[in-house]
Amino acid sequence: MRSRTPAPMIAALGAAEREPALQDALNEPARTPWRLRTRLLGLAGLVALLAYPFVLNAPFPQHVMIMIFLYALMAQSWNILAGYCGQISLGHAVFFGIGAYSSGFLFATFRVSPWLGMMVGIAIAMAAAVAIGLPTLRLRGHYFAIATLVIAESVQIVFQRWEFVGAASGIWLPIVRENPLLNFQFNESKIPYYFIALGFLSLVCLAVWYLERSKAGYYFRAIREDPEAASSLGVDVSRYKVLAFMISAGFMSIAGTFYAQYVLVVDPETVFPLTLSILVLLIAVMGGVGTLWGPIIGAAVLVPLSEFTRIYLGGTGGSVDLIIYGALIVLICVFRPVGLLGIWKDWRLGTAVGGAKNRGNA
Repeated sequence: MRSRTPAPMIAALGAAEREPALQDALNEPARTPWRLRTRLLGLAGLVALLAYPFVLNAPFPQHVMIMIFLYALMAQSWNILAGYCGQISLGHAVFFGIGAYSSGFLFATFRVSPWLGMMVGIAIAMAAAVAIGLPTLRLRGHYFAIATLVIAESVQIVFQRWEFVGAASGIWLPIVRENPLLNFQFNESKIPYYFIALGFLSLVCLAVWYLERSKAGYYFRAIREDPEAASSLGVDVSRYKVLAFMISAGFMSIAGTFYAQYVLVVDPETVFPLTLSILVLLIAVMGGVGTLWGPIIGAAVLVPLSEFTRIYLGGTGGSVDLIIYGALIVLICVFRPVGLLGIWKDWRLGTAVGGAKNRGNA
């Protein structure tokens, strides 16, 4: 499949190069039809996801899937800024914490529905992204990463000393048994949390799918590859970097709100840690950055790996579970930095090429 070339970039090409590029873009179908096998696999996956909490109805397997959905959501939000726009953030936990504190504080203090609190958290997170992004997105590479790291650590310290929101003790959300959907509390079963988390992840993935095919998505990738070239072709680099930061922050705050209602405790050590930002980064990197399915694959591998190594090896002493968990991540990042999705694509390409050669020899 040919790569699409945005119209502003085609217009800026030289006369000799413009016609072939334009013809390629015109010849490419607007939509690539899905093959029957792809549709069947997608339908089977959907049925499996819908049936999972009823087939495996014990709390632990349901909890593992909820965590997969939650971390995939966070990795997908980070992927918008880093994978598509090329800005590596080490402080994305700030927006997770904003979402958790916004809904948690409003619910615990004023009994505001967490759904409304989530909207407030999204607005605050996006405003914070603008405030952070305007000065820091001028930085590049590791300088931007260091800046976001410093800001995240500073925000955690502020919340640890802010008595108005509970300081280091945080906020304990009250248990309310009436109107479970309105109050986002389901005390009898984890199944509602399962489907809400799946719904959030589906909405974010749908937004990323649309973003990949939009003008903004083309501009994001152009900025990632070469900001100077993108700017010379008329792309407002600063504007689109801030836009990517805002979208990423808004999605991250949704995960924070869900987490607050899931565990009913919000404190700075839990929702603002550096380890959360690093883990989200590793999930996206392991799955494949700059792709729709990479963060989902990374979460589907790393979250169960983390849970099961913690359960079966965490009690052995010496942090054997953490050593195995970290070693697998290092192996992927060092030897196959394209991620698991990239490995799969390379394998399929090699298989297809090998099959074509065999048919040619025959």
